[in-house]
Amino acid sequence: MTTTPHNAPEHCPGTNSEDAGKADACAGCPNQQVCASGEPAAPDPDLLVVKERLAAVKNKVLVLSGKGGVGKSTVSAMLGRALALDDSKEVGILDIDICGPSQPRVMGAAEEKVHSSGAGWSPVYVSDNLAVMSIGFLLNSADDAVIWRGPKKNGMIKQFLRDVDWGALDYLVVDTPPGTSDEHLSIVQYLSAAPPVAAVVVTTPQEVALLDVRKEITFCKKVNIPIIGIVENMTTFVCPKCKTETAIFPATTGGGTKLALDTGVPLLGRLPLDPRVAQACDEGTNLLTQEPDAAITQAYKDIAKKIMAFYEGQSQDTT
Repeated sequence: MTTTPHNAPEHCPGTNSEDAGKADACAGCPNQQVCASGEPAAPDPDLLVVKERLAAVKNKVLVLSGKGGVGKSTVSAMLGRALALDDSKEVGILDIDICGPSQPRVMGAAEEKVHSSGAGWSPVYVSDNLAVMSIGFLLNSADDAVIWRGPKKNGMIKQFLRDVDWGALDYLVVDTPPGTSDEHLSIVQYLSAAPPVAAVVVTTPQEVALLDVRKEITFCKKVNIPIIGIVENMTTFVCPKCKTETAIFPATTGGGTKLALDTGVPLLGRLPLDPRVAQACDEGTNLLTQEPDAAITQAYKDIAKKIMAFYEGQSQDTT
């Protein structure tokens, strides 16, 4: 009988297949070497270490999208800031986009460096209750390119989860790269050992983005990650002078609203295209406190409330 590891890629041939560890689908899989050797896969000893390290992290939020350029990093940062508006909550943002780390700049911490202590790496605090970790803090220059194959990227993600002293967090928001590949398999494998973990899927309204976002939703279902909901980003642009509303990315097939109906996944919110968001991310400032009455601020607050309600509901279901 052919068996398939729980964290295997979609077209895994199975551990007993002659193609085990040799098929194209095996490239980048953490089990590739073991499968190719014909030996039974041993449990990763670091799973227990990660579980113990994250025991004090109550809720993990994966920000996903199969498509690049839809604003995952922006949404991750803004959601982290929105959750941290509640002074009683401790929030962390983990950037696992190894080749394109954005969070140091977006969070206004581009010049910061990571420090080590007996408890592990210390994340960078951008406010009293909001911490950030990214490979960007480990680079000598923001212009340095990270040119790594899958296994090394996977090792870095494991190190972020195993060695960072997050302390007690209410929410850990994970900013992911586009796709459904190595980084996603790794983060799911390790966070699944320390539940609860769920996903927020980001899209823009046009069909070219929705094509890849549908794949991300399928990925979540295959690896048993609950989806909190869909966020449609850059829905419309309102001219600040004439107040005309324009769909920069026309929803020719129904956009995020139709995607939510088709997949049975809740629509968490529709975010306007606001130039102030891009400016705040470039400058590393907190738009939510600078513009507390703006429509974009209220939209993020509403999404954050829905995320908190989702985890509160899960907590009640387990009691």
